[in-house]
Amino acid sequence: MVGDTLTPKWSTILRQNCCYFTGNRYPLAGKTLPNLISWFKGSLGADINYRTPAQPLDLAKIPAAIRCEEFMEEARKYCKHLTEDPEDRLMHGHGHLCEEIYMLRNNLFERIPDLVVYPGCHGDVVKLVELASKYNVVIIPMGGGTSVSGALMCPEQEQRTIVSLDMTEMNKIHWIDYENLTAHVESGIIGIDLERKLEKEGFTTGHQPDSIEFSSLGGWVATRASGMKKNIYGNIEDIALRIKMVTAKGTIERTCQVPRLSAGPDINQIILGSEGTLGVITEVTIKIKPLPESTRYGSIIFPDFESGVTTMHQLSRKRVYPASIRLLDNDQLMFGMAIKPEKTLFESIVDKVKQAYVTKLRGFKPHKMSICTLVFEGSHEAVATQEREGYAEAARNGGIPAGEENGKNGYLLTFSIAYLRDLAMSFGWLAESFETSIPWDRVCDMVKNVKQRMNIVAKELGLETPPYVSARVTQAYDCGACCYFYFGIASKDVPEPLEKYLAIERAARDEVIANGGSISHHHGVGKVRRRYLEPTISTVGKETLLSIKRHLDPNNIFGNGNLLGIVGPTTKSKL
Repeated sequence: MVGDTLTPKWSTILRQNCCYFTGNRYPLAGKTLPNLISWFKGSLGADINYRTPAQPLDLAKIPAAIRCEEFMEEARKYCKHLTEDPEDRLMHGHGHLCEEIYMLRNNLFERIPDLVVYPGCHGDVVKLVELASKYNVVIIPMGGGTSVSGALMCPEQEQRTIVSLDMTEMNKIHWIDYENLTAHVESGIIGIDLERKLEKEGFTTGHQPDSIEFSSLGGWVATRASGMKKNIYGNIEDIALRIKMVTAKGTIERTCQVPRLSAGPDINQIILGSEGTLGVITEVTIKIKPLPESTRYGSIIFPDFESGVTTMHQLSRKRVYPASIRLLDNDQLMFGMAIKPEKTLFESIVDKVKQAYVTKLRGFKPHKMSICTLVFEGSHEAVATQEREGYAEAARNGGIPAGEENGKNGYLLTFSIAYLRDLAMSFGWLAESFETSIPWDRVCDMVKNVKQRMNIVAKELGLETPPYVSARVTQAYDCGACCYFYFGIASKDVPEPLEKYLAIERAARDEVIANGGSISHHHGVGKVRRRYLEPTISTVGKETLLSIKRHLDPNNIFGNGNLLGIVGPTTKSKL
């Protein structure tokens, strides 16, 4: 059953009522998943005989390029790799938002980049930005293309030539400072490649987002990214020490490389989260750490979600932070059980014994249980302390250790679970995840209220099949947490399914805000969350960002429409 390619994907064998995962990249590769289809039918009410396959790519429907001959001619002097190939242009015109994948599967894009250019160094980017200013061309930087905020979508009303600046050929580590534990890296490097190169030298960034296999260092900076091990390594704003960005006015960066700087507002913070609206991030000096002495995994079963949240909160108060601690609610736990691979007879017997202990002897109710997966990392002494105090706090709240294997499998499952959406879309389901940050005392109520709101709106829109909604707490802070939601709707017999899906998603985000949550913890604003920006940072705050935009980019060369929604050749009328 193992595929003959490195490319992973989900496949189904309906006759045997099971599913399997091809390729050889992930632990699930080649494994049969006997429970997934029955969960899909039973828990979601899905009709597996209803298919919505991706439509063949129709080159006739790819929008024609708006060409700027002068820009192309001069750009070739600095970048030999330029392409107008329709498929390349299409690939660079979207991220991984559900809306984008739906449009891609159905040949629905109205506007995509007109040209794709691959710079090779900071100097190339400087020249290309100068040319864009000279010929009034729009530049949209692109790293790994993993955006889930609509950030890479081209504004349909933009009539100027749009150039996708693919940064992935800028993937070098310029130097490593072994004494001060820093490295200077080009922004186009993909996360997993960065880690592999540093590992050879005995170091790590510790920054491990779910998308590490595909996302880039520049993309992390541009969106204010966070990683699964942020508890001990920090978020990207804690890791990025010095950032270089090319703007229409020139290059902006700190001129000194120091651990901290008191010199007015931090220029790095203007670049972090700018989402390609101010310039192109070309190079970043990052903090690195020696590889940890020890890495161990763990898991804990709680009688309910609330007990797990209490444990995470108490650990944060004590500042006991495993590298990663993630709590799944019951809906997501049941989903996780559905994608467990087939086991031997002996393994099945052992699982049944464990299940009997949890449900019969300890009295845990299967429809309420929650599970937490943990990664302990650091020195041997630090890992031992994290384990001891973590499990002790869990026990005080009714938690039971569930084993290292479950913790490791749960952590690694993150990398393969994203592919499930492709399978779900082939069976008529539209699905997505979104995240928020929220104070501790509002976590449980927000999760409950968001689920309730989404079900109410789905009924109001006439959906016969209830939406699937599950939640997990993925990062812990002193004063709050990051929460993720997974949700999906069935499109069978639903007129205009994408519009209804988007309406439910908007209602969920509105409910998050109403419950005191943020518009995003680490995915950024892009285009899908623009309407929440001003209420979040105040009118004066938004006007401040507009002033910076107007100064650095008066002709809106970086006119991707993210954050502020500015489209067209000028920013002058926006204030």
